Amino acid sequence: MKKTIVLLTLFVIANLNAQQRPKLVVGIVVDQMKMEYLYRFSDDFTQNGFKRLMNEGFTFQNMHYNYMPTYTAPGHASIYTGTTPATHGIVGNEWFSRTLGKEMYCTDDAGVKTVGDGTAEEGAMSPKNLQSTTITDEVRMATNFQGKVIGMSLKDRGAILPAGHFANWAFWYSKTGSFISSTFYGEKLPEWVTEFNNEKNYLKYIDKGWDLYKPASVYNESLPDNNPYEGKLYGSAAPVFPYDLKKMYEKNDAGVIRSTPFGNDLLAEFAKKAIEKEELGKDNITDFLTVSFSSTDYVGHLLGPRSMELQDTYLRLDQTIADFLAYLDKTVGKGNYLLFLTADHAGAENVIYLKDRKYNVDNYPSKDVRKSLQDFSVKTFGVDLLLNYSNFNIFFNKQIIKDKGLELTKVKQAFKEFLISQPQVKKVYTEEEILANGGNDYYLNFVAKGYDVTQDGDMVVIDKPGNIEYSTTGTSHGTPYSYDTHVPAIFFGWHIKKGESYDKKAITEIAPTVAQKIKVTFPNGTEAKVMQEVLDDKKEVLNTKK
Repeated sequence: MKKTIVLLTLFVIANLNAQQRPKLVVGIVVDQMKMEYLYRFSDDFTQNGFKRLMNEGFTFQNMHYNYMPTYTAPGHASIYTGTTPATHGIVGNEWFSRTLGKEMYCTDDAGVKTVGDGTAEEGAMSPKNLQSTTITDEVRMATNFQGKVIGMSLKDRGAILPAGHFANWAFWYSKTGSFISSTFYGEKLPEWVTEFNNEKNYLKYIDKGWDLYKPASVYNESLPDNNPYEGKLYGSAAPVFPYDLKKMYEKNDAGVIRSTPFGNDLLAEFAKKAIEKEELGKDNITDFLTVSFSSTDYVGHLLGPRSMELQDTYLRLDQTIADFLAYLDKTVGKGNYLLFLTADHAGAENVIYLKDRKYNVDNYPSKDVRKSLQDFSVKTFGVDLLLNYSNFNIFFNKQIIKDKGLELTKVKQAFKEFLISQPQVKKVYTEEEILANGGNDYYLNFVAKGYDVTQDGDMVVIDKPGNIEYSTTGTSHGTPYSYDTHVPAIFFGWHIKKGESYDKKAITEIAPTVAQKIKVTFPNGTEAKVMQEVLDDKKEVLNTKK
């Protein structure tokens, strides 16, 4: 009898210890997802996708990015490092580096090679430009590198940056139709990846084509199918359903699936295969899977936030998430996985759509802004002093300024006065103003948190709300305004009680919150501000609006 009690006690203790961490953490990022989509499309979602996450999990209704530029690479890096570009160093998708004096891409690494069926350029990628550790790195170290970390996305940056420095693997999609990686992670793809690639799963989606998922009457939250604010998908005659993807594929490559909802479906298939073959969540050592759904961004950029195509993409993604949650329930087990869902940035309304409704805004393509700066420089100083203009950053050619005997401070002041006179410009900050930020200027705080002095420019520009440095169709993002910063943030699963909060939160709070929740070290660059609501698993957390 005593022996039975002792064994039972040991069993209970062992299980209590095992529950100190979930078996699997899943981080989902939906590229370019506005929080508003969860409201606008709500009536058309199923009960088992986004609604299940919100009804059973904890929803932060007022989550925002706290820096600019709000782009994909900085977004993914900030979610997983718990800090901003000023610390983690990923200041754009690509940027002109003042230290290197040339353009660079966020995950470029000439020291590694492609692994798998991709071009040499597609696979020469690694996380070496990421200066901070990630929550995924900390899970690896906390488990003495026994817990697995795998990152995946259609985009290289959406796979590599969340997976961190110590990941077992990161996989991204090639225009060949295969998921590839780099020698940073290994010399040869795992057999299950090769098998998945050999099945050419993308073809079933391409052969089927893209038509409306539900009856046309369901899409009353969107503009008519053919409207002037949409771009054309791969040379289609008009932006209307149905789309002949097979014809597009024959004229291009397997990359066409990126700009359809089926890129998300393919990635979800791949994620389930990774869970199965890598046995993620099968033991009591915590694993971490990062999944970034990119097709929402491609569709949003091309066709805009009011298109039927975008609504269709989200209605299909809702079903994809429902299916993925059911798979996790079955394979890892309900209550055994911790999942969070967020976005790497949101997105603006199409500027011409707003302009047609008498809002005094316009689009200002970056190349036109650059040309106006060059013309001003030649007119004012007799020479082009502009070295580069990109990502709202202005870089001056210091050598020419020196050779001409000009004073840099006077050059900056002249350019600042010119820029402020432009119809789209709201604020202009010099490097000196950014570095001396005292915290009292709301928009300067955004700039300072996104500014790396070793890489960014001599001046940073903020346009007025609603204006876009983009084309007349589709949309873009990058600003500090709420339409670019306001994203979903939902926690679900292991030790998460149902609830919601309307308190304003910062995207950099996600990683340290996960760290505290599962009892691992904070990522090394984070300010370590956490969301207490997620850490309180003692009771149901009700609306915390004050």
